[in-house]
Amino acid sequence: MEKTRAEAFALLGEYTKSPQLIKHALAVEASMRHYAGLRGGDAEYWGITGLLHDMDYEIYQSLDDHPYKGVEILRREGYPEDMLQAILGHGNHTGVARTTDMAKTLFAVDELSGLVVAVALVRPDRLDGLEAKSVRKKMKDKAFARGVNREDIVQGAEELGVPLDEHIQNVITALQKAKDDLDL
Repeated sequence: MEKTRAEAFALLGEYTKSPQLIKHALAVEASMRHYAGLRGGDAEYWGITGLLHDMDYEIYQSLDDHPYKGVEILRREGYPEDMLQAILGHGNHTGVARTTDMAKTLFAVDELSGLVVAVALVRPDRLDGLEAKSVRKKMKDKAFARGVNREDIVQGAEELGVPLDEHIQNVITALQKAKDDLDL
């Protein structure tokens, strides 16, 4: 792939101004990089996929438009088709099959990265010492982080073939490595 992480981050910044959405992109990037290491993927490539997965969301929040409009932009910018297919498949509403390990991972870490960040934000030690059981407890509380789709988290772990607690711990570990970028 010819595109660099710096180019991808600059493109993200053209379309995403919200600090929260940028932090979500960074969290998903970190989770993707970590999983690439676990599953034999290219960490840079997987990371860029995670970084750009919601690059259009601030402008195109309708499920009729997101992530389709972003993929159109990325295609014009010359991003590879397998990356675009992974981005298209990161939401069940698109009907795009997740056929690669990278695509399955993006779906699996998207909502979970958001939940782990939400849990960290209500803890005095943030990500330090955070365990999967604490995330599971908050996951059961439907009033906590209401926008996080719990069914997608469970489905994502199943599609990866990773037990849910292990999957949660993998994402916690990934985010701990990126905690300075995430202000956690």
